[in-house]
Amino acid sequence: MDSFGVSITPVLASLGVGSLAVALALQPTLENLFSGIQLVMDKPIKVGHFVKLESGEEGYVYKIGWRSTWVRMLPNNVVVIPNKVIVDAKVINYYYPQKELAVLVQVGVHYDSDLEQVERVTIEVGKETLKEVEGGVEDFDPFIRYHTFDNFSINFSVILRAKEFVDNYLIKHEFIKRLHKRYAKEGITIPYPINAINYSQEKVPENLKKV
Repeated sequence: MDSFGVSITPVLASLGVGSLAVALALQPTLENLFSGIQLVMDKPIKVGHFVKLESGEEGYVYKIGWRSTWVRMLPNNVVVIPNKVIVDAKVINYYYPQKELAVLVQVGVHYDSDLEQVERVTIEVGKETLKEVEGGVEDFDPFIRYHTFDNFSINFSVILRAKEFVDNYLIKHEFIKRLHKRYAKEGITIPYPINAINYSQEKVPENLKKV
């Protein structure tokens, strides 16, 4: 083209500027595309897995696309996340290494309680709950661990087991109801804070009334 008197410098400059503009415009799309390929190849999450995102949203993976991943939350709405965000963020996958997971319930009993009785009764209620409530792992043996001398109670954790993450809500619900009823029957007290007022201390002395 130079031999015909056509200058190619402006053409090359225009192509360079145009290529740079296209590259910058496509950068987010390409990042999400390669992140999507990474998700498909590495499989940190799969469709159907229950996950919790670093930003707080949690739900079932509904679709993994080339640009974004869709997560169906428990209220039945969908949050769409760019694949690059998922690759760069911390994601909790409740289906790895398996779907079953521990369910922890925090309980406190009065200091006058017989701790051996508390342990026996609590485990009995836990076994009953896991056998009768949908989503409980029937052959799991619940156990408790005392851990704190608190201001008003001796606190402990009850460890149950659910078949998958969403089952833990119903298991906790039923276990707390049944445990509360059984504790009342067994005479086991769940304490709560009480404020006492010392009226004699708060009473104004007679000599100050005359001032």
